[in-house]
Amino acid sequence: MSGDKRPAQEGFGSTTQLVKRQKPEATNNSSAVVTSSSHNGTLVQAVPRTSGLDAPIMELTGHSGEVFAVRFDPTAQHIASGSMDRSIMLWNTYGKCENYGILNGHKGAVLDLHWSRDSRVIFSASADMTLASWDLGSGQRIRRHIGHEEIINCLDISKRGQELLVSGSDDSHIGIWDPRQKDAVDFLGTDFPVTAVALSEAGNEIYSGSIDNDIKVWDIRKQAVVYTMVGHTDTITSLQVSPDSQTLLSNSHDSTVRTWDIRPFAPTDRHVKTYDGAPTGIEKNLIRASWDPKGEKIAAGSGDRSVVVWDVKSGKLLYKLPGHKGTVNDARFSPNDEPIIVSCSSDRNLLLGELGK
Repeated sequence: MSGDKRPAQEGFGSTTQLVKRQKPEATNNSSAVVTSSSHNGTLVQAVPRTSGLDAPIMELTGHSGEVFAVRFDPTAQHIASGSMDRSIMLWNTYGKCENYGILNGHKGAVLDLHWSRDSRVIFSASADMTLASWDLGSGQRIRRHIGHEEIINCLDISKRGQELLVSGSDDSHIGIWDPRQKDAVDFLGTDFPVTAVALSEAGNEIYSGSIDNDIKVWDIRKQAVVYTMVGHTDTITSLQVSPDSQTLLSNSHDSTVRTWDIRPFAPTDRHVKTYDGAPTGIEKNLIRASWDPKGEKIAAGSGDRSVVVWDVKSGKLLYKLPGHKGTVNDARFSPNDEPIIVSCSSDRNLLLGELGK
């Protein structure tokens, strides 16, 4: 980060910058609130601690609109959140969870985001029909990626090899992008708005979900659908490849989370397991589900204001975590070994908490 202090912008014009935050309590009410038990003025340690967080639950406040996406960086030391308020906020995971910066520049809601593998760049997808890349050293927007003609719902980034982005939009196209270039490398046309995308670990296949309820698997070189996975009965809201790259995780407006076998020579019926307990709710947001780093647990946001965690193999519901006051739109496990989950909600807040032993 540069050491310059810059004043906050009035609006969301074409100029962009990182607004530095000095102390949470003195800036726009962006702060973390420690949630813990007390008795006669003294803290009561109700359960054994399992992480290095300051408290079992930390509430991160500061966004002025619904928060749609939240991600740990690869080091697990930082968190980024994207909101209806058109900003991306940056937070420290540990200590007081300070909001140390804001990225302004999008002219519509920030609907999805990803960190680069080296934690130096953030890529964002917006309702303003653009993707953007942000240099976290200078706080400047590197470039806007234009070409989609409707809201961009989702974004994924390559896991290895050349850095590639894939995006899905209401314009019924999947975009393929080299972040070093302004324009798309290619667009794959579909018949329906694209609501979820994921890129295979090898980078040769794209998984897309849509309002037609099906998951399509694309061969990037052939630019064609090689197979389709059916079973969901409503719009696909998120897709993510497992850490071992053998299973795809999907969430849907049908209020189920499902796993699918994406190995090359899997059976024709690739459905593995269905997980229940995270209802979509009446808002019908594009709620996301995610893997833990070992591929042993799944977390999903829910329309009933909770974060739901399942055991992958047994399908058992392990936790239903309360605390939010609105739909939980995204939930992510820390990429390090600590049992920490961050979630974001339509209540405008983030919750950062540890799971019990």
